[in-house]
Amino acid sequence: MRAADQRELVVVGASLAGLRAARALRERGFTGALTLVGDEPHPPYDRPPLSKRVLTAPGRPARTELPVPNGLRARWLLGRAAVRLDLAARAVTLADGTRLPYDGLVVATGSTARGWPAGKPPPPAGVVTLRGWDDALALRAALTAGGPLVVVGAGFLGGEIAAAARERGLDVTLVEAAAQPLEGALGTVAGAYVAALHREAGIVLRTGTTVEGFVTGADGRLAGVRLGDGTTVAAGTAVLAWGGVPSTGWLAGSGLALDGGVHCDPLLRVLRTDGSAVPDVVAAGDVARVPQPLAGGERLALGHWTNAVEQGTAAAATLLAGQAPDGTPAPFAAVPSFWSDLHGARIRSVGLPGVADGTRVVEHDLTGRRLEIAYHRAGRLVGALTIGRTGRLASYRRALEEHLASGPGTGRTGPRVTDRRSWGDGPEPA
Repeated sequence: MRAADQRELVVVGASLAGLRAARALRERGFTGALTLVGDEPHPPYDRPPLSKRVLTAPGRPARTELPVPNGLRARWLLGRAAVRLDLAARAVTLADGTRLPYDGLVVATGSTARGWPAGKPPPPAGVVTLRGWDDALALRAALTAGGPLVVVGAGFLGGEIAAAARERGLDVTLVEAAAQPLEGALGTVAGAYVAALHREAGIVLRTGTTVEGFVTGADGRLAGVRLGDGTTVAAGTAVLAWGGVPSTGWLAGSGLALDGGVHCDPLLRVLRTDGSAVPDVVAAGDVARVPQPLAGGERLALGHWTNAVEQGTAAAATLLAGQAPDGTPAPFAAVPSFWSDLHGARIRSVGLPGVADGTRVVEHDLTGRRLEIAYHRAGRLVGALTIGRTGRLASYRRALEEHLASGPGTGRTGPRVTDRRSWGDGPEPA
């Protein structure tokens, strides 16, 4: 690479992880050229409020822009998606033909909403997804117009959309293929608890079934949703909220390992298909599949706000060869966390409840809106969840940090932040 003050660093992805990486690069003393590329025309903004405050605000919702620090001195290329990465030439090509040479690259392209399967007839007007600012404004307009709503997928995003719509007085049906909402992420006990919250709020919960197709009215717009159990639910709007797909299409043919996201080593360096690390290229956020010590080293892509913040900061350190006490870049091993609010219940979690093979219910009080669950894997703590008991998470976090610090090859834990959240979390409100 060239001398530090002559290097050109490119960050592809101008959302939370990319912005945090850019900020950390400057904070760590990088003075060369810095370019941020974003496929949306909007400046960086916070996504968690899109499924809550933006949908429920009484007037036109305020923008949820992320603060851009003074002194960033970056070139912004917004509304211009990356379409190709050439590792040999060290260059990124944009959709308009612009070619960006780089000395160092941060891959932070996040994920896109999983849409209706391509092999099935396309859905009619009125079937939408929620991922970006424009999606949120369109969904808000649909909710304002009224009519029954069907939300497909009872994960964090789907649950928050359903809760927001119910708060506005709409008739809401929440469809989930699993037996309980959030069952895969939080287990059956927490899933049943969340199901009870939805039902108490007046949401019709249809579990153990899938969406098979749609019914249209005379105007060609959505009129109903056909379920796998043979029933049809009336709907003026249907939201597909069944997860995201890592945005790796622009990396096809680059030689990178891309199964379920960009494969990374513990330093957040991206990996080729042969498992070797690519020099001077790192990844962060929803697009990155990183070894998780709490999951036995399994590579996971975590779509949480705190994960994007911490990985963006750590990826910048690796790119600039940030040094740990032993003289090598520090491996990333932060304790994941997330939060979500549903019907006034404050759900908070640390660790990885979804990888547990056993749980211990410490407290379960639906009437009092209190829940505390410890999650274990092979007898060792891997996560904790609380509702109405946020103060109890501190001891779980300390235990998990000690677990990571003592694990083989983990090195130090990742950077800590005080603002908590993502899709199903974000900077936590007071």
